[in-house]
Amino acid sequence: MRKKFKVFKWFAEICIIFVITMFTINFYVVGSTKDLIIGNENIDITIEGTAENERIKDFGADCILVLGAGLKPDGSPNFMLEERLETALALYRSAAAPKLLLSGDHGRTRYDEVNAMKKYMEDAGVPAEDIFLDHAGFSTYDSMYRAAKIFDADKIIVITQKYHQNRALYIGKKLGAEVIGVSCDRRVYSGQFYREVREVIARDKDFFKVMLKPESKYLGEVIPISGNGLETRD
Repeated sequence: MRKKFKVFKWFAEICIIFVITMFTINFYVVGSTKDLIIGNENIDITIEGTAENERIKDFGADCILVLGAGLKPDGSPNFMLEERLETALALYRSAAAPKLLLSGDHGRTRYDEVNAMKKYMEDAGVPAEDIFLDHAGFSTYDSMYRAAKIFDADKIIVITQKYHQNRALYIGKKLGAEVIGVSCDRRVYSGQFYREVREVIARDKDFFKVMLKPESKYLGEVIPISGNGLETRD
C-alpha cells in the first residue's frame, strides 16, 4: 500500500509540474506579444486619423498577412475568415501596406482556402498583382515561416482573431520578422472555449518548435512580396 501511495504521489507531482510548466509557457507567449496587438472592433468602418491608424502606418509593413480559418460547405470563406478578410481589406484601402498575402490550406483539390480568399479580394476591387497566394499555409507555423522565408517579408501585419494572434506573432518574432497584429473580433463564435483550450496547447507546442526553427513542409523558390502577385497563381 505504501509503495502504491509513493507511486501515486510521484505521478501527481509530475502532473502538477507539467501543468505549471504548460501554463507558464502560455503566459510567457501571451505576455511577450500583447503589446504587438491592435484591437479593431471598428476598423472596417474607419481607421483614418486614429492612434491605431498612425501606429499601423508608421510600422511601414511590406504586406498584410491573412491567416486561413476555414470554408463554408459551398467553398466560400466561413464567417471567421470573412472577418479577417474584411479587416485586411480595410487596412489595404487605408494604405497600411502595398500587398496582401493570403495564406491557407490548398492541399486537396476540393478544399481551396487561398483561391476563395483571392476571389473575395478581387470581387472587392483589389488589383490581382497586389494579391499574393500562399497555397501551403497548412498551419500557423507554416504561414509565418513562408511569409518570412519564401515571400521575403520583413515587416508583416498579421490578421486573425485575438485568441490566435499571440501565437502567430510569437512565431513571426522568433523567425526574425517584425510583426504587429490587428485583431478582428466583432462577434463571438460557438465553440470558442474549445478553441481557447486548444490554443494553449498550440502555444506550448510552437514555443518549442521555434527553438528548432524547422523548415516549412513545402518550400519552393523565393517569391518576393515586393514583386507581382500573379506569380503565385496556381
